[in-house]
Amino acid sequence: MLTTSNSSARWHPNLWPPFTQILKDYPPKRVLSGEGALLKLENGESLIDAISSWWVTLHGHSNQKIAEAIASQAQELEQVIFADFTHPQAERLAERLSKKSGLERLFFSDNGSTAVEVGLKIAYQYWQNRNESRHQIIAFDGAYHGDTFGAMALGERNLFNAPFENMLFPVKRVPWPSTWWGANDIEVRERIAINTLEKLLQTKTAAVILEPLVQGAGGMSMVRPEFLQEVEVRIREAGTLLIADEVLTGFGRCGSLFAYARASIKPDLISLSKGLTGGFLPMGVTMAKEEVFEQFIGDNPKVTFWHGHSFTANPLGCAAANASLDLLESNPKAYENFESRHIPLLKDLANHPKVLKPRVTGTISAFEIKTEGKQGYLNTAGKKLKASCYEQGVFIRPLGNIVYLLPPLCISDSQLKKCYLAIKKGLDELNEEAC
Repeated sequence: MLTTSNSSARWHPNLWPPFTQILKDYPPKRVLSGEGALLKLENGESLIDAISSWWVTLHGHSNQKIAEAIASQAQELEQVIFADFTHPQAERLAERLSKKSGLERLFFSDNGSTAVEVGLKIAYQYWQNRNESRHQIIAFDGAYHGDTFGAMALGERNLFNAPFENMLFPVKRVPWPSTWWGANDIEVRERIAINTLEKLLQTKTAAVILEPLVQGAGGMSMVRPEFLQEVEVRIREAGTLLIADEVLTGFGRCGSLFAYARASIKPDLISLSKGLTGGFLPMGVTMAKEEVFEQFIGDNPKVTFWHGHSFTANPLGCAAANASLDLLESNPKAYENFESRHIPLLKDLANHPKVLKPRVTGTISAFEIKTEGKQGYLNTAGKKLKASCYEQGVFIRPLGNIVYLLPPLCISDSQLKKCYLAIKKGLDELNEEAC
């Protein structure tokens, strides 16, 4: 078994953890259970899960309503091939999401990356089925859309996908004019981005893809609704398709059920995952307008959308998603009012000399650590802060020197305050050393 230079603890001999260099990182802690906003470790410690276990645990760990829905469904039907059959849970979920999104058709897949891949493939084939030649794809600087090949191509080219560069198709890029409290040049940067988009759209384009309001893995980078509205105007003028990647931003994370609704835009395709099942089971869906779907209906087999997954519309996942939607419908204020819970706490933290560019959208608050080191994911300041917060009973996972909180909706006021106090103490400790 391998050990690290940082710890005498040992890594499991059969596990390969994601986004981890085991020669430099600490072995992971063993979790035995979870309840609400807490993770309970083998050593008896409890941690506040301040990032919802990679943004999926929407209502909290071990939510009884969702657990019961899965258990009940498991006794009736656990799986069936969706190419030949349908079932009540899938039908109910499709009807509900269609009504809530305004997009009539739902295609099931397995996770966020596949939900994005499906949207991209639909958009690209849509033009072929119409006998129109459109090949250009436009995305935004800093974007992250997943780790499968099509999703990687759409995302920012960086350390994570560099080994596969020669296998990724070309994508045109538009600046992402991020904003924060006190940003004073936002209109200028938005205008530069819109001008770039206008020039690119002079070439016939298959689709433009964006993360509405917040780029997640790209650094919790936030834009104004007004900017996205201008983007949509240009897209409509060019007659192309708009894909909203709501894998992170969907299901209340940005203060409305879907982030595009808060931004007052209307995409042609939407990719959803993460909070879809409340974090209980992996599942992705791609929503499409009826007029898009209609282009895949015809006598010629070539117009068929030849795509599928073994666990498409898995009944257990659909049951979890329906139970999660029940919870969201029963208490919409939980996500609609969450931003007001962040704001006073973030305002206090924003006075810290190590805090730059504080920002908040819905359930997500973020800032950058002022550091002398190289900016970005490999900056070590975030790891030092993570270790300090862990010692105080709070789990965070900064993106380099970018710190964010994205807790489950069930987190109490006292737990949320503890998260901010832990971060402040950690920043105080960073003040005492170079970072």
